[in-house]
Amino acid sequence: MSADIRPIAESELPDWLRAVNTGFLQPAPVPEADVVMRAKYWDLSRAQGAFDPVTGRCVGTFRSFPQQLTVPGGAAIPSSAVTNVSVTATHRRQGLLTRMMAAELTAAKERGDVVSTLIAAEYPIYGRYGYGSATSITEWEIDVARSGLDPRDSGAGDGGRIDLVDVSEVREIGPGLHERLRAAVHGAVGRDTRWWNIASGLEQTQARPYKDKFYAVYRDAAGEPAGFAAYATDDLWTDEKRPKYTLQVKDLIAVTPAAERALWRFLCSIDWVLKVRTGYRAPDDVVPLLLPDPRAALQVTTADFMWLRLLDVERALAARTYAVPGVLVLEVADAAGLADGCYRLDAAAGTCVRTEDPADLRLDVSVLGSLYLGDESAVRLAALGLVTEERPGALALADAVFRTARRPWCPDVF
Repeated sequence: MSADIRPIAESELPDWLRAVNTGFLQPAPVPEADVVMRAKYWDLSRAQGAFDPVTGRCVGTFRSFPQQLTVPGGAAIPSSAVTNVSVTATHRRQGLLTRMMAAELTAAKERGDVVSTLIAAEYPIYGRYGYGSATSITEWEIDVARSGLDPRDSGAGDGGRIDLVDVSEVREIGPGLHERLRAAVHGAVGRDTRWWNIASGLEQTQARPYKDKFYAVYRDAAGEPAGFAAYATDDLWTDEKRPKYTLQVKDLIAVTPAAERALWRFLCSIDWVLKVRTGYRAPDDVVPLLLPDPRAALQVTTADFMWLRLLDVERALAARTYAVPGVLVLEVADAAGLADGCYRLDAAAGTCVRTEDPADLRLDVSVLGSLYLGDESAVRLAALGLVTEERPGALALADAVFRTARRPWCPDVF
C-alpha cells in the first residue's frame, strides 16, 4: 500500500512538524507554542503530508507559500516558494517526494505563479523536477589586522553617520530598507511580518530562537537611514588574556554604495574583533575589493543557493529586462509538461510568445532556470551538453542577452 498524500488538517500539524524535524535530524518533540504560531501564519492547504497507511504517522512533508521574486530590471513576479521538504528515512525511494512535487507544481501553475523557488539542502535532488541553480552565495572571513583598513576609521566619512540602536528601531526602519533593497537586487525575495517578528524577537520558535544581537544603522548626510547591520560576537580570549573575538554578520542591508562601504568599515573597526565573518553575500559583493588588501578576505563558503523552476515561460521572460537587443527562439523541454514549447523572445521589445519558428537554442526547463536571473553562461552550459545551438551565433547572443552586470543575490533562507 502506498502512502496517502494530501493537505494536512490543523489537528495533524504537530505530527507533521515532528516529521519535518525528524527529516532534518532535529529533536522531534515540537513545543505547543511553535505549533500555535505556525498555524497562525501558514496556509495549511499548501502543506502536504504523506501518511503511512499502516501506522497513520506522517512520513513526508512539503509546504509552499506565496513569494515575490525580483527579476532583472526590478519587476517582482509571483513565485511559489517551496520549503519544509522531507521524507522520513524509513520511507525513502517510494516516490513520495515526486508525488508531492507534482501536486505542488500543478497547483502553482493553476494559481498563476510564474516560477517556483527553493533553497536546496542537497544539490542532486531538484534538477529532475525542472529546477535550476539560479543564484549563488559566498561567505568571507576577514582578517581585520591584515585588511589594511585604518582602525581609527569607523565608517562614515562622507557626511553620514553610524549609530548603534536597539532592536525596536531596526524593527521600525528595517522593512522599508529591505523593500528598497529588494526592488534593486534581482534574486531578492520579500520578507513578511512573521520574518521581521522572528528576527526582532517578538515571536520565537524552537528552530529559530531569538538571540541578542548588536544593530548598527547608517544615516546619510540628511539623516535618513540608508542601511543597517545586525551582528553578534563570540567571547574568546587567548591564554595571554588577550581578546580574540570573531564577529558574525547576521544581516546587512545597504541601499546606497556609501552606506554599504561605511557599514563594512565600521564592522572591521570594532575593538577586540580580529575576524569578521560576512554571512552569505553575492559572489561579486564589494567586500574583498573594499579592503586595501583583498587577500585578507578568505572565502570560506561558495555554493549554489536559490533554485528556480519556470512555470510560465512567456510571463517570466517578458517580466525581466535585457542588457542588449536580440531575438532568440528557445525550444524548452519539460518532462512535466508545464512549460514545454517553443518561445520567441524579443529582448528589445520585452516580449515572449509561443511560436512555430525554428529553434535557435534547445534546452531543458531546468537549464533555462539557471539562465533566467543572469547568473549562468549559456556558452558554458553548452560546453556541458546542456544547451544545443541550432543557429550559429545564438549562444553568444544568449550570453549577451541573459547575463547581468551584477550577479543575482538572494539574502534570505526560506
